[in-house]
Amino acid sequence: MRKNFVKDIKDRDQLKEVFLVKEKITAMAKNGKPYLTIKLMDKSGDVDAKVWDNVDEVAGRFEKNDFLEVSAKASVYLGKMQLVISDLRKIPEENVILADFLPETDRDIKEMEEELAALIGTLTNSWLSKLLNSFFADPEIMALYRVAPAAKGMHHVYLGGLLEHSLAVASLVDAVVPLYKGINRDLLITGALLHDVGKVREMKFFRAFDYSDEGKLIGHITIGVEMIHERVCQIPDFPPELAMQVKHMILSHHGQYEYGSPKRPKTIEATVLNYLDDLDSKINGIRTHIKKEGEMQGNWTAYHRLYDRYFYVDQTEESLPVESQPPQDIPPVEMVRERKGFHNSPFDKLKSEHARDENLDLF
Repeated sequence: MRKNFVKDIKDRDQLKEVFLVKEKITAMAKNGKPYLTIKLMDKSGDVDAKVWDNVDEVAGRFEKNDFLEVSAKASVYLGKMQLVISDLRKIPEENVILADFLPETDRDIKEMEEELAALIGTLTNSWLSKLLNSFFADPEIMALYRVAPAAKGMHHVYLGGLLEHSLAVASLVDAVVPLYKGINRDLLITGALLHDVGKVREMKFFRAFDYSDEGKLIGHITIGVEMIHERVCQIPDFPPELAMQVKHMILSHHGQYEYGSPKRPKTIEATVLNYLDDLDSKINGIRTHIKKEGEMQGNWTAYHRLYDRYFYVDQTEESLPVESQPPQDIPPVEMVRERKGFHNSPFDKLKSEHARDENLDLF
């Protein structure tokens, strides 16, 4: 029975507990003395740890993804919890409960699977239904898709995160489509459910979450397009134009080249998917960051390195969430106009006066 999870560690605690090694790095201090930085994790989060003495000997006792029992003292350094390890030993896997070490979704995975099946059943385009069923009726694909994390560090970093994120994007699709005439819902739902399907091969998630060799060399976007192409080729007479549009959504869902997108969105459906994927990812990432803070002393979180900012959390009683009212019927608008305020807007380059004379890579 575990006595301490990462989220429960407090300043000046003396610990003797088992953790999973997420990262292991040997570095050199300014005085030329080596030290060891270890990122330890359990299902509640992760924490940095240091070994200052006998570094070479200690480092030889374990590797990344091993389970370690550590004796350590906790302290807050530069606003973050840190452990200073005095002793450690490797623990055999059979002596631990794996469920204690990998974070998982708060949602019931079986219920999400049922939601996925029901969602596919709402499609009216038989070709897209066949494509989705070719993926999600495949036991090997579904066994991975239902438990894979959606990412290693940015958002939905837990077992079941990929399925949860994909369903959330699909829910956003159903919230947005009624507001705009002419958007192809079936195409967008397909994009929502398949945009990250390549992560079942990009990610390794048996122990600490990491990237596979295929993930590092090819990436989930290209893997996903390859998987879709393979399935399309198995469906006789699948319309080439429709296959092209599905592939384009996958290739462009990161929005910009600098965010790893091989193409930028050039259809309304691809543009909507890009923004909805980004919206759900960021909300989950920010909420996870706030949740890690535990009992905050003030209204500001610790610095978020990836988002490059602190976040303000209103903790007054007036700010507590209230039950929302059902949305009013809003008449659809005829055109999709540029919306300002998105960091990854594909229209940014067109706003500059100088951009008119530039030879922009519009394709």
